[in-house]
Amino acid sequence: MKKKFMVLIMVLLALVLGACSSQETKSTSEESSGGAKEGTKVQKIIVGTGTQFPNVCFIDEDGKLTGYDVELVRKIDEKLPEYEFEFKTMEFSNLLLSLETNKIDFVAHQMEVNEERQEKFLFNEEPYNIFPLHVTVHKDNNDIQSIKDLKGKKAIVSATSNSAVFLEKYNKDNNAGIEIVYAGNGPDSTINQIKTGRADATITTPFSVDFSNDAVDAQQKVVGEPLLNSKVYFLLRKDETPLQKRIDEALVELKKEGVVSELSKKWLGADYTVNF
Repeated sequence: MKKKFMVLIMVLLALVLGACSSQETKSTSEESSGGAKEGTKVQKIIVGTGTQFPNVCFIDEDGKLTGYDVELVRKIDEKLPEYEFEFKTMEFSNLLLSLETNKIDFVAHQMEVNEERQEKFLFNEEPYNIFPLHVTVHKDNNDIQSIKDLKGKKAIVSATSNSAVFLEKYNKDNNAGIEIVYAGNGPDSTINQIKTGRADATITTPFSVDFSNDAVDAQQKVVGEPLLNSKVYFLLRKDETPLQKRIDEALVELKKEGVVSELSKKWLGADYTVNF
């Protein structure tokens, strides 16, 4: 009887030790798996943006790159531990070429969909705000009340911008007779040309006008109804579907959390995540 009891004790002890060994192996395996995940090389993503778009992507008085698009990208980065986002700033006109030549991985600069861009690039699927475009004139100009009043007038826009694409198409489709010129820097900037009367109008957003009026006394006002309410996306290369998917997943979460709406209110002055 005593012998049987000792055998039973030994069997039970073996089972306990086996279970402990199994648990230890499982734990070690999980730790190893977790460590491997944490140790996986983080992929650096170069985000192309600008510095001249008030409240969207610009350099503040402390020399820091900030604005709606910039801070939203930073929030997305926080959601995606497998990526590390790094900004690279440049002129707006150089963004698409830089994306095409692999100098950057995606563009954060209020990009709207158009056929030319769709042929070459990949948009993410979740829009991050609605981009209302208005005719904008000098505050003392009462002759221009809508885009129809631009016939025979000079309208200034940035080359390859959403405003330029829209205005070029409108001019062609409607034989509108608008003289389109393209903005430069310094004395040739949109603000200076409208302020000095060398240009009659531009196509831009209410929040950009408000910011420019406050920051540099641009003396502008928007007129008429929005020309269009286009959805705004990030722009990637065609082969970047994994990154596209992860950006969209992060955006959906940030929208549910109210982060995108709050950033829009802070930087753009209203919730531009909805139609106007």
